[in-house]
Amino acid sequence: MFPTLRKFRIPLLALAVFLAFAAAAIVADGLDDRIANADIIVVPGNEVAPDGNPSPRLQARLDVALQLYREHRAPVVFVSGGIEKEGRDEAASMAGYLIKNGVPASAVVKDPLGVNTAATGANAGRFLRAHGQTSALVATQYFHIARTTLALERNGVRVAGTAHARYVELRDLFSIAREILAYAVYYVKL
Repeated sequence: MFPTLRKFRIPLLALAVFLAFAAAAIVADGLDDRIANADIIVVPGNEVAPDGNPSPRLQARLDVALQLYREHRAPVVFVSGGIEKEGRDEAASMAGYLIKNGVPASAVVKDPLGVNTAATGANAGRFLRAHGQTSALVATQYFHIARTTLALERNGVRVAGTAHARYVELRDLFSIAREILAYAVYYVKL
C-alpha cells in the first residue's frame, strides 16, 4: 500500500462498512412490504418506452398499484412523473396503463409535475390536503421505498404502507448506491 494511503485505511474501511450497512438497510426496508389501507396509492414515475407504454420497470410499479387497488386498499391511484426529454409524459403513460387494466379514469390522478421524488412527495401532500386526506401507500422499486417514504412524510403525508415492484435488473446495483446518497441529501434538504 502506498505510504500516503496508509493513513486513510481506517477511515476508508469505516466508510465502506457504513455504506454496506446503509445499502442493507435500504434493501431490507424496501423488501419488507407493509400493506395497509390508505387514502391514495402513490406511484412515482420512471422511464416510458418509445412507443409510449411504461417501461418494464415502470410497469412493475403499476402492477403493484393495480394489485393494491383491486384489493380495495385505496380508492385512488396517484401517478406522478414528468415529461421526458423526448416528450413522453410519464404520468399520462401510467394513467393510460392503469385505465387499460380496469382502473376507472375517475380513480386515477395524474401529476405531470412529479419530475423527481421530492416533487412527487410535495404534489401528493398538496393533493391529500386539498381533499382533507392524510395517508398513502407507496408502490415503487424496493430500493426507492425509503426515499419516497421520506419525501411524503416531510410533506405531511402519513405513509400507511409500502409495496415493492417485482422487477429486478442489474442496474439495481447502481440504483441502490445512488439511493444511499440521495436519501442522505433528502434527509438534510427536505
